[in-house]
Amino acid sequence: MERTVGTTVRGLRGPIINQGDDLEKIVVDVVLNSAKAENYSIDDQDVITITESIVARSQGNYATVDDIAADVNAKFGDEPVGIIFPILSRNRFSICLRGMARGLKKVVLMLSYPSDEVGNHLVDIDELDEKGINPWTDVLTEAEFREHFGYKKHTFTGVDYIEYYKSLIEEEGAECEVIFSNNAKTILDYTKNVLTCDIHTRFRTKRILENNGAEKVYAMSDILTASNNGSGFNEAYGLLGSNKSTENSIKLFPNDCQPLVEGIQAKIKEETGKNVEVMVYGDGAFKDPVGQIWELADPVVSPAYTAGLEGTPNEVKLKYLADNNFADLRGDELKTAISDYIKNKDEDLVGAMEAQGTTPRRLTDLIGSLSDLTSGSGDKGTPFVYIKGYFDNYTK
Repeated sequence: MERTVGTTVRGLRGPIINQGDDLEKIVVDVVLNSAKAENYSIDDQDVITITESIVARSQGNYATVDDIAADVNAKFGDEPVGIIFPILSRNRFSICLRGMARGLKKVVLMLSYPSDEVGNHLVDIDELDEKGINPWTDVLTEAEFREHFGYKKHTFTGVDYIEYYKSLIEEEGAECEVIFSNNAKTILDYTKNVLTCDIHTRFRTKRILENNGAEKVYAMSDILTASNNGSGFNEAYGLLGSNKSTENSIKLFPNDCQPLVEGIQAKIKEETGKNVEVMVYGDGAFKDPVGQIWELADPVVSPAYTAGLEGTPNEVKLKYLADNNFADLRGDELKTAISDYIKNKDEDLVGAMEAQGTTPRRLTDLIGSLSDLTSGSGDKGTPFVYIKGYFDNYTK
């Protein structure tokens, strides 16, 4: 019988993961037991994905507010520091900010507007037009911002982030001044010491600051890149990718995941004879149409993956073939023609009309987004995702 199903995605339930757990064994056991219980096969090029959160939990990769404070103070001392371009998130940034403030005497908090880097809005862009304010050139004080826009609460969280972040800083005993600008150089009018908190634009921001007279410039990716008296750390990303754990601690992005994914791949091969692909994933890379939030607050979608997940898809558009190359065919003739075309397609279709609209994003970004949407961010309890048929096409 001809196959009627293409890609299938299963969120797999597993135990609650704690520090020191043998995650490699747990993942393999969950996959093998699930396949047996649900009666599906394990085949070559199936994909196992694991959320970064449980990898970090198994590693015990946590840090406290005091750990953050100690590192920030060691880097800046008692000088006033500009904390610029943070995202607006209780989960992602509030504990980090608390730690930064605890290690400093004075903070100049510079917020981008109308939204942060990932799309959390402080003010609707239409209101900027109404007020005649240009966010690319105009610098606003807190008083000016309030005069123009009043007190705004986030669409999803109901939080006034200006008030919230300022209160966090002052609760830690630091003086706080809030300004609004999208130009990194603005902060240099207030202080030459800067901690830039943007994620995907951090290298450019650091370069601009260093080229324009900044004396000390660090990014969030420079904080806790090594352990502080036994704390967790992330050598590559520092505080980036961290999440709130408790009111006094964060879970950091996991360290050195490559041995984990390769170990799981090897054990599945040993148990089944099949070569599956394995990756660790964090945030997906997609945008919410209501809140306008771009999901990717992690520094990367996947910090580790096996070799078969390198690259981008090389696909043709069936609709284009049917409407153009084989517009005169129908039924079995059309199916045969399209199947033959796919079997003989070029290895590199970049620029080909037949590939237009296929959006050749990286495989890890596509599969990470699929996995993130499957596992969710709440109480589904499926930190592992098993994907079959992802590399299939119309001919399989």
